[in-house]
Amino acid sequence: MKIHTHHDVANTGTIEQVRYDTAGADGTVFHKCANVYVPYGYDTANRYNVLYLIHGGGGDENAWLKECDIQNALDCLIEEGLAAPFLVVFPCFYRERTPRGGPMDESAERGAVLGFQRELRQDLIPLIDGKYSTISSREGRAIGGFSMGGVTTWFAFLENLDLISTFMPLSGDCWYYGGLGGGKYTEETAQYLYETTKAGPFGKDDFRIFAGTGSKDIAYPNLTPQVEAMKKYTDLFEFSDDPEEGNFHYVVTDGAEHTYPAVCQHVYNFAPYLVKLT
Repeated sequence: MKIHTHHDVANTGTIEQVRYDTAGADGTVFHKCANVYVPYGYDTANRYNVLYLIHGGGGDENAWLKECDIQNALDCLIEEGLAAPFLVVFPCFYRERTPRGGPMDESAERGAVLGFQRELRQDLIPLIDGKYSTISSREGRAIGGFSMGGVTTWFAFLENLDLISTFMPLSGDCWYYGGLGGGKYTEETAQYLYETTKAGPFGKDDFRIFAGTGSKDIAYPNLTPQVEAMKKYTDLFEFSDDPEEGNFHYVVTDGAEHTYPAVCQHVYNFAPYLVKLT
């Protein structure tokens, strides 16, 4: 695993902000915004892949940019020729800005990331495809996230596979059956992921999953058993340690904990394989 270390690059991308409205199930309209990393040399004559990168619990659209060196990592990937220029969208899965105090409310968090799937489909993806020169197909889109952003990514796999082809859940398991479901409901979760996908129109050649965490990460005890349980469904999840092979990959960084800088390393390593970035 390559380690990204900050170094100055000759040409840097820029961060733009987009605003949009989204409606709740009861019709309440929420005013939202997202940050967008635009690579250096962006040219509307070209079409760009898009990675939607989701924050962790209690965060917002600024979390990745504040908590780790993600912008420099993206600049380095492109300058070093490891990935073709691509757009990165940093949204916020919460509808309202209410500071989270005390212990995490698993039910509320689960509801927020599940509810975000409709917003992603109906509001955010159309906004980005309309404003930027994107490869506006599922093959041109990837989604990933840290912690609750990883949970969001698993829900995107279940809810929006027709819009997105590549998934990068980092330090977050699938909460379909409830909080920490990858550990608490391991076999049921793996079976549901398998059966739901198998019943749809997409086969193992139509998606890729790049999952990662750290050996000292609090997510490790829940994500690891889920991954192991998924491996037995070989007709759909073709596991490989080689990111060039198969459609399902899992990397555990020795000693890494539950932090943005730790998972930023996974983004740096996985990005060259996300969608069609090279």
